[in-house]
Amino acid sequence: MESRLNKNSGARVVVPSYRRFGTLLIANRGEIACRVIKTARAMGLRTVAVYSEADADAVHVAMADDAVLLGPARARDSYLNIDRILEAAEKTGAEAVHPGYGFLSENAEFARRCAQAGLVFVGPTAEMMEAMGSKSGSKALMEKAGVPLVPGYHGEAQDEAILATAAGKIGFPVLVKASAGGGGRGMRVVRDATELAGAIVSAKREALAAFGDDRMLIEKYVDNPRHIEVQIIGDSHGNILSLFERECTLQRRHQKVIEEAPSPTLDAAQRDAVCAAARKAAAAVNYVGAGTIEFVSNGRDVFFIEMNTRLQVEHPVTELITGIDLVEWQLRVAFGEKLPLAQDQIGLNGHAIEARVYAENPNKNFMPSVGRIRTWRTPDEVDGLRIDAGYDEGKTVSPNYDAMLAKVIAWAPTRDLAISRLARGLNETDVRGVTTNIPFLSALVTHSDVRSNAIDTGFIERHLAELTPEQTELSDLELGAAVATILHSEATADEDADSPWRTGGWTAVGTRRRRFVFRHAREREVTLRYGNGPSTLSIDGRDIAFGWSVSGRGGVDLSLDDIKHHVTGLLDQREVYVRTRNGRFEVHWVDPFGMEDDEQAGADRVVAPLPGTVVALLVQEGAQVEKGAAILTLEVMKMEQTLRAPFAGTVKQLKCKVGDIVQEGVELAEIEPSEV
Repeated sequence: MESRLNKNSGARVVVPSYRRFGTLLIANRGEIACRVIKTARAMGLRTVAVYSEADADAVHVAMADDAVLLGPARARDSYLNIDRILEAAEKTGAEAVHPGYGFLSENAEFARRCAQAGLVFVGPTAEMMEAMGSKSGSKALMEKAGVPLVPGYHGEAQDEAILATAAGKIGFPVLVKASAGGGGRGMRVVRDATELAGAIVSAKREALAAFGDDRMLIEKYVDNPRHIEVQIIGDSHGNILSLFERECTLQRRHQKVIEEAPSPTLDAAQRDAVCAAARKAAAAVNYVGAGTIEFVSNGRDVFFIEMNTRLQVEHPVTELITGIDLVEWQLRVAFGEKLPLAQDQIGLNGHAIEARVYAENPNKNFMPSVGRIRTWRTPDEVDGLRIDAGYDEGKTVSPNYDAMLAKVIAWAPTRDLAISRLARGLNETDVRGVTTNIPFLSALVTHSDVRSNAIDTGFIERHLAELTPEQTELSDLELGAAVATILHSEATADEDADSPWRTGGWTAVGTRRRRFVFRHAREREVTLRYGNGPSTLSIDGRDIAFGWSVSGRGGVDLSLDDIKHHVTGLLDQREVYVRTRNGRFEVHWVDPFGMEDDEQAGADRVVAPLPGTVVALLVQEGAQVEKGAAILTLEVMKMEQTLRAPFAGTVKQLKCKVGDIVQEGVELAEIEPSEV
């Protein structure tokens, strides 16, 4: 341990001494915990996981050498509980803590407490976090260092009048942003002065819930912007390196969706300039550890916006183009070693692109999805593909945490080939039991404008209808695949699955018929005729030669009119999922005995779509509302969801109050429809 004088406060503070250690505690969960454990174990370290009651059977818990229960599911009672994490380190003999990203990764108090407990914190010091972790403070520091900034207000005064005056001086549109924020939380674009007050209240509330800090900054909103960020890393010997840049322009609500490296927007001279600016920014605080300097570009100039004093979700694309394991370098820095390479020894090779797979429904405003994962299939990590995941089959997606399940990453010599490999990786990823954004991601990465780099941060919102199309009619291929999936499932369930007498096989005498009714966009009927000769499907009065067999690649080899197709299908009770060359399809197999229930509970009621917390009531009882009017705000998976009136009418009763924790399906407001 050592101490030094804090120039700002005049107080002496304890800072960690970087030293070699043998046991590492990972103060996180999910994909990043698994990622850190892999490298730590490869370096010969003993690993300790921590978990909440909701994560008792999580993948990261099974991967680690030891695991400690922190507490209940809520993050503030487990992954955000500093005392419990430090107790876990003491109990297990851990000598160092890796915070991952999210949770406490940029919490200066956590870094300080680790140092005081004699633990090596794998990251920057508390002082560095305080200098750069605050968006307002870092902007002031960068302004002093001569790093170009977006015009804005980052002062300490936070009353609404001052913020409104600042916004007026900057000029609309402006971006209201949480000073301690990240991941798009506590951030609002305001295009008119009349929207400002409401945006500030909402952003402050979301920021306080997510980060425990509701301070805001305001900056000029750059129309048609591009998001460029530079990976930097520093050691305790004064060396600071940049590992090229990433482009994270494809975002939704300020949350990154697709990330790639290097940026397809910058030329060599611009790349050198932005990387030099990033090193200058990090040097302003003598930065130690991995971090990211983030910039926004208007197509001509590049402006500093913030620094993330931690590892980023998108770090794998940097690893793939440099051949550097960033977690290994983080640990070596924490050992007190010098960085292994000099700046001119770091080379850029090829192009990498990453997609974040979330448990969410893009066709329902990206509503988070929770539940048990019944099927988890990912492609082999060959031909430039990499899968970083925190879940697998049988695991449960909880409403208490971020909804990211995995990242699919692809590398190739060129950007176009990397995109094609990523598209293949996404197409071969099947997750069932929860709804995912995989079809949306597939549509996004194969969009012609994405391939040609004709994008900005508003691209997804403008093209959302194209990226989340309505259900299309099933072709013969999908109907045939659905039949084959059912037959395959029945055959697999049979103890003698290889017998030719299974359903869909042959019979010694005569021909048998079997009728299937499927519902997708509309109801369709398919008749299978089979016997001691070729099988046929009858679809809309047309007879189609039909055959199927189990594929050696997984899935089913389907034959329709002598054309063979490799398809994937899964049957879950009466729901059939098929993936063909035309995409992914959810097909309902109508119960042949007529036991169908078409009632859609909640379609005409204001109900909680998922477990969450009521954070705002936006109407009063007795209010007259139009269809679509905002009724209340629910915080679900750290994000705010506005529930709206399903029809015009009168708010008869509000069945909840601010602060209530409500369960999925609970009615929160009763609306009496207007008389027609």
